[in-house]
Amino acid sequence: MGSTESNCQHYQRKCFMVSPCCNKEYGCRICHDENEGHTLNRREVEQIVCLQCKTKQKVQRNCEECGILFGRYTCLTCRLFDDVDKKQFHCEGCGICRVGGSENFYHCDICNMCIGIGIKDSHKCLADSSKQNCPVCLEYLHTSRKVLHIPQCSHVLHYECYRSMLQHGKINCPICNRSLEDMSGYWALLDKEISETPMPLIYQNYKVNVLCRDCREESLTAFHVVGLKCLKCGGYNTTRIGGDEPLPEDPLETLQETVRAINLRHQNEEGGAGEDDEFDEGSWETVTDEEEEAGESEESENEAGGDNESESMRTENETLEMEHDNNGGGCENTDTVAIEEADTSNAGSEDINHQMNS
Repeated sequence: MGSTESNCQHYQRKCFMVSPCCNKEYGCRICHDENEGHTLNRREVEQIVCLQCKTKQKVQRNCEECGILFGRYTCLTCRLFDDVDKKQFHCEGCGICRVGGSENFYHCDICNMCIGIGIKDSHKCLADSSKQNCPVCLEYLHTSRKVLHIPQCSHVLHYECYRSMLQHGKINCPICNRSLEDMSGYWALLDKEISETPMPLIYQNYKVNVLCRDCREESLTAFHVVGLKCLKCGGYNTTRIGGDEPLPEDPLETLQETVRAINLRHQNEEGGAGEDDEFDEGSWETVTDEEEEAGESEESENEAGGDNESESMRTENETLEMEHDNNGGGCENTDTVAIEEADTSNAGSEDINHQMNS
């Protein structure tokens, strides 16, 4: 008797599949596809090999020679054998086996896929929604072994791809640009931010034309650096579409003042500005040409004075170095280099850790 271990990383079973396309033995269709340059059609497999007695035979539940069961779950339609209980079931509508228990899903004939019972009455039907590639990783969705996610726009994608998008601040569907989830809570935060940050006087009556990506309606809304609100649904998932009113005079300076005011308020809310983040209104005053020329002259004088002082210091340092060499010195310089190298090494490792954690 031989070993019943197939070394397959995807399923636990007691048989090999003989691929009709290349006449090779593999643990499963996925093992075949990972090693060959073509895809195995599972339904075309006609022969399997028992791992216990090595008998080649037609596809069946038990070995015709030794009687061993090839898998606790067996689907002869999909040529699927598995000893691990995953609550597998064969869906006639999908044409393949699914996991998770048939009692937890129902097949939507319009979407042409199995939908969770929890969203049976609330999901928006989209014809053949799973028979396409994931818009993020481009893997074919209908036969994917990964968990799928159905956003409110019904453009299906992998759940792990959906989570990755949110973690990177991407809240729009890659296909239709609608919001992936209910964003009403976030829109309320933007409403509060805008109410606490009035625009400069010349912008308070300035309006722009926007198209809402969620409700697909156009509106003429008030311009604000925080966001452009849709007047139909109240969301901020909008884009400007042109045909705006003429810009006020000197718009850049007034916008910079508003942005600085927002940053300053956030710093105060977080416990005050740091040394490098202090906001000084005086630093934004206009410098005249005469003041700039006077400043350049003063800098030139300081540089000249600094050069004389540096020359004097170099002379003193050379004298000290000569005395130090005569006394047999020089070891202290080696220690200094070693400390600098150690500091550089530590700084590099901290930077790598930061990148790995981010």
